[in-house]
Amino acid sequence: MRLDTVRAKAVRGFMPRTGGRGSWFRVRRIIDEANIILEVLDSRDPLGTRSLELERLVRRRGKDLLLALNKADLVPENVLNDWIGFFKSRGYRVFPLSARGRRTILPLEEYLKSTGKRRIVLAVVGYPNVGKSTIINRLKGRRVAGTSPIPGYTRGEKMVRVDDRLILVDTPGVLPVGRTDPSSLALKGFIPPEKLRDPLTPALKLLREVLDSMPKLLSETYGIEENDPYELLEALAHKRGLLLKGGELNIEEAARLILRDWQTGKLRFYREIP
Repeated sequence: MRLDTVRAKAVRGFMPRTGGRGSWFRVRRIIDEANIILEVLDSRDPLGTRSLELERLVRRRGKDLLLALNKADLVPENVLNDWIGFFKSRGYRVFPLSARGRRTILPLEEYLKSTGKRRIVLAVVGYPNVGKSTIINRLKGRRVAGTSPIPGYTRGEKMVRVDDRLILVDTPGVLPVGRTDPSSLALKGFIPPEKLRDPLTPALKLLREVLDSMPKLLSETYGIEENDPYELLEALAHKRGLLLKGGELNIEEAARLILRDWQTGKLRFYREIP
């Protein structure tokens, strides 16, 4: 299928992870069937992992929209609070969540109980790797009563009936149309470094941003004192023994290491409110 055809059929600003129409139509159908939508953002980069177009779609459908600031344990508390205030001041209901500790899911559970809805179909939406499945696992806990067929859904949809009142629906990961160059997607954590043909471009961009905003972070993380991104990659490759045949430094593998550490949270870089 041609990319322009997919773009014409998909909602502007979004694209199925698989690149086909079917995944997007599934997401749209799930949103139509659900009555509450939970958009999952990465607390380290909430604006970069957010889709205004998706939010507009949800609002056009007249559905309740909640925001989850996931991976909240990877940012300082004051930064997290700033982001919570940022979204609340714009009329959003926000829930900070973390993989550490069962208690972080409780405010969301309490809110769902307080809605007064007889049945809740909660669609969990967002970009790849923001932690949608982790949140679903937290919500379902040990109370899973099995899957529940819902009219309009096809077999194989990722649905979990938590109890007689709450059904959770996972949605396919989707990627932004119009900003789909691998470099920008890797910086948002949407593409694994191993799948990048050019890991150097996003790694250098990330390192420059880290050096500009958090200059001590790289020396604290890697024990390397360098102010030039490329020289830092060289030093990292040398320190970790990343070599090509003939003993040449494997700069690309050092770049992948940086991107991998950023995506997994080992490199604790984050972006603050604008």
